[in-house]
Amino acid sequence: MSIPLAETPSSLFAHLMRSRTKFRLKLRSRTLALGERTLIMGVLNVTPDSFSDGGKYDQPEIAIEHALALELAGTDLLDIGGESTRPGSEETSVSQELDRILPVLEGLRGRLKIPISVDTRRSAVAELALRADAEIINDVSGLRSDARIAEVAAKYGAPLILMHLRGEPRTMQRGPFAREVIKDVVRGLRDSVAKARQAGVRKSQIILDPGVGFGKSYAQNYELLQKLPLLAALGYPLLVGTSRKGFLGATLARSGKPVPPEERIWGTAATVTASILGGAHIVRVHEVAEMVQVARVADCIVRTIGNR
Repeated sequence: MSIPLAETPSSLFAHLMRSRTKFRLKLRSRTLALGERTLIMGVLNVTPDSFSDGGKYDQPEIAIEHALALELAGTDLLDIGGESTRPGSEETSVSQELDRILPVLEGLRGRLKIPISVDTRRSAVAELALRADAEIINDVSGLRSDARIAEVAAKYGAPLILMHLRGEPRTMQRGPFAREVIKDVVRGLRDSVAKARQAGVRKSQIILDPGVGFGKSYAQNYELLQKLPLLAALGYPLLVGTSRKGFLGATLARSGKPVPPEERIWGTAATVTASILGGAHIVRVHEVAEMVQVARVADCIVRTIGNR
C-alpha cells in the first residue's frame, strides 16, 4: 500500500480512528486477533544492564515469578530479552544471551498460559528459543544484525516483529539523526519487510515497530507518535514501545535532570494512549496492570468514534 505523505496527519488520524485494521496472527498454540482490542505486551528483561530494570530479574527464579505476576496482571504477551539494547550498550555474546533466557523459558514451560516472544537480534538465539516454547520473534534490528532470523521465522511459521533501528545500540543516540524521520522509518521498515518476505515469511505473520527511542531525537519520537497513522497505512499490524524511555524522562525533568525510569509511568500512559489512537495493535510496557486500564479506556474512545 502506498503512503499518502501529502495527506495531513490530522486527516489520517481521523481515518485510522474510524477503522483500525484487523488482523489475525497465527501462533503455534492459538490464533491472536489483532485490532479488536489493544494487546498488552509485558516486558521481562533478564539482563544485568537494561536501562530501567537491569539486574532486577537476572536470576531465573525471580524472572519466572515476575513473568507469572505479569500474566496475572493482565498481559496478553510476554516479551523476554536477554540482551540490553539501551543507548550505549555493548553487544552480548550468543552464549550469554542463551544462558539468560533458556532457563526462564524452561521454567515457564507448562506454567505460563500466554504466548512468549523472544527479543533477540540473533538467529541462533531465536531458533533455540522457539524450540523452548517461545512463539514470536521480536528483532529490534529489523534483520540488519542477522538476516537469517527471517529464515528461522519462516521455518517455524513464527510471527516476526520487525523494528526500525537507526544505527547500533552502542552509538544510536549520538546521531546524526534522520532529517525526515517518517521517511527514514518507512524506508527502513519496507527494506526489513522485503528481506523477510524474500526469506519466506508470510505477510500475515509480520508486525512492524517504528522503534521509538532507537536512533531518534526526543522530538522525533513525538513526531512518530503524532504521525503513527502514516505507518499504519503500510498495511501491517503495529507494535509501539514507549515505556519508561529517555525522551519521557527528559520531558518530565525536574531541576534540569531527567526523572528516573520508575517515575515515568504517567508519561508512558500518555504515549500509550496516543499510540492506540494512532492505530497501534500492541503496546509494549513494563507496568502491565496500569496500562491494561489505559488501553481499555483508549479502546473505548476508538470504538466510539469508529461507530459514528
